[in-house]
Amino acid sequence: MARPSTEAEYLARMVPTSASGMSRRTLLRGALGASALLATPPLLASCSSSSGSSGSATGGGGGGGGTVTVGSNQSDAVPKAGVQQVMDAFTKANSGLTVKINTIDHNTFQENINTYLQGQPDDVFTWFSGYRMRFFASKDLAGDISDVWGNLSGMSDALKKASTGDDGKQYFVPSTYYPWAIFYRKSLWSEKGYTPPKTLDELKTLGTKMQADGLIPLAFADKDGWPAMGTFDQLNLRINGYDFHVSLMAGKEDWSGDKVKKVFDTWKGLLPIHQTDSLGRTWQEAAQSLQQKKSGMYLLGAFVAQQFTKGAEQDDLDFFTFPEVDSTIGTDAIEAPIDGWMMAKRPKNEDGAKKLLTYLGSPDAQNIAVKADPSVVATNDKADQSAYTPLQKKSVEFVKSAKSIAQFLDRDTRPDFASTVMIPALQSFIKTPDDIDGLVKNIQQQKLSIFTS
Repeated sequence: MARPSTEAEYLARMVPTSASGMSRRTLLRGALGASALLATPPLLASCSSSSGSSGSATGGGGGGGGTVTVGSNQSDAVPKAGVQQVMDAFTKANSGLTVKINTIDHNTFQENINTYLQGQPDDVFTWFSGYRMRFFASKDLAGDISDVWGNLSGMSDALKKASTGDDGKQYFVPSTYYPWAIFYRKSLWSEKGYTPPKTLDELKTLGTKMQADGLIPLAFADKDGWPAMGTFDQLNLRINGYDFHVSLMAGKEDWSGDKVKKVFDTWKGLLPIHQTDSLGRTWQEAAQSLQQKKSGMYLLGAFVAQQFTKGAEQDDLDFFTFPEVDSTIGTDAIEAPIDGWMMAKRPKNEDGAKKLLTYLGSPDAQNIAVKADPSVVATNDKADQSAYTPLQKKSVEFVKSAKSIAQFLDRDTRPDFASTVMIPALQSFIKTPDDIDGLVKNIQQQKLSIFTS
């Protein structure tokens, strides 16, 4: 693959040197101006759990003991259990250190991250690579962990770049990643004789056939605000290409121009095969319709597997890349968001925090994480892939074969633009898709105000 020309592109270099990758189910509804205070003790205390400690010290970042507090947005049952298992393993290997996990509902965490970081954040917290990480590092709201990177091995240079702020220092430890694609159940498709569409017209034809067969063609949900961003991203990547997409996310393109209008117009043509009443449905509920074979397809991240029982049911899950819209653009651009960990600007236990971060970047920690949650893939190239599920193995190859990799709309652009402009804009479009001109003009006006402030 060619060397990426932008920050988001170098994420595509992550996998070729690392036959494994990292999963991420990170979605942001809002980062600035949130009303609830994520850092308030009552909220954190009510959602917290802690792991014990025993064994001998390992890892880097200095000695010492005490408690390391961890703020986690992994509130769904499967990833939450995975985080707990990783922290338990860490404390067993580090005498004198205790980890206290403060788990917050995923959307609440995202909505209040700005207030959280300006208050009394936990020593270590879950977050995302790319623009999101650099934004808070540039605001002096994250701790420099460059010395932690001196103790890491098995991470590609591209992953290090994805963890580096504008000042050249590292602020992020990658853990897992996962691709976005269109998921389906192999047994259902075999029964019905369906085959993965290669073009948008084929997708529409398949959707019509599924409706005739009594199925919902595309499961869809946007109650939480972020899932529809994935559909916009896929269409924009296919219609206008990766470079334009990244430039648009950076505020350098005209949202009211013909290129963006075409994205929404194309999406409008697909709405008839989308699951209706999406604004009142969570992604989990939409995923369950796929799991129950009521829907034929679902465009989502690989974390959709969390709604499937491990074993035969998860093995029945497969996916294909979003179909081609323009043959001159093709399908070699995908999205594969990276999840990981950051440190507070002034942690109460800095030595313990850095020791934990070193462990979280290790193959041992990531082996535990991906075993607990088969929807994700490890970022460390020394992680064990022998026990990967078919879905994990396919995810690795899928990302390796891509020429360009984006991180998802709410990670590739400014937090305030994603939360205060794009969430309501996309939900407005889904509810009333007829006034595309008015929609894109409104987005452009708000973009000018935000990106020039």
